[in-house]
Amino acid sequence: MPRWKLLIVDDEALARSNLQLALAEHPDWAVSGLAASAAEARVAMVKCPADLVLLDIQMPRQNGLAYAAELAALADPPLVVFVTAHDEHALAAFEVHALDYLLKPVDDERLAQALRRAAELLGNQQQGRYASSLQALLREQAAEARGDDAPALAQLVVRSVGSLQRVDVRDIRWMASAGNYVELHLQGRCLLHRATLRALEQRLPRGEFLRVHRTALLRPGEVASLKVLGDGVYSALLHDGTQVPVSERYVEAVRALFD
Repeated sequence: MPRWKLLIVDDEALARSNLQLALAEHPDWAVSGLAASAAEARVAMVKCPADLVLLDIQMPRQNGLAYAAELAALADPPLVVFVTAHDEHALAAFEVHALDYLLKPVDDERLAQALRRAAELLGNQQQGRYASSLQALLREQAAEARGDDAPALAQLVVRSVGSLQRVDVRDIRWMASAGNYVELHLQGRCLLHRATLRALEQRLPRGEFLRVHRTALLRPGEVASLKVLGDGVYSALLHDGTQVPVSERYVEAVRALFD
């Protein structure tokens, strides 16, 4: 028997049908409803509340982001996986907030991955934390729509196996690129966050972190000294003994910390 219920919301009939067919390969999931609009989805959720909503963003009348705001405010919110053809900037925002998305046309393997992640979060009762991440993203999107600067991140939500973990930005000492992830270095531990360093940098509190390398940001107060390792090769020595690479492009900014 299926363990979880799923609602598909997309204004394109073919897209709904394709997702429904693809979900036949996932016996843990039952399609509880198909909706062509936010209004239809609202009715479907009353009739049969879903655990997960696959939600198209670009819909007429009420778009997916606006309907997602309603879902995130429910007492028992479902998880939301966005189905989108959005640009790289929008996708980076989803990743910063540890939210899942599917790109159109939806890839079967990527769908399977999103469903596994959703099942893990549901199994560990992480819906409320996921909803908080969704609300943070929506506040950011609303600010951009008004032409305001997006609010600086005070917290990050980091996805690990089956759970979401809150991390205060003030506790991050330095961060480094690691493929499709960013290493968040805190006191005595390191977490992997699926995002790009560039996307994170744009949302961090202004002036709190210093770019020292294309792969590294750090808090200026963590730097104990600057070491010259060779011709044009430098390293920042942190107070705990960690060495962080410094490129020639940014070395003067590090030197200025000691003026």
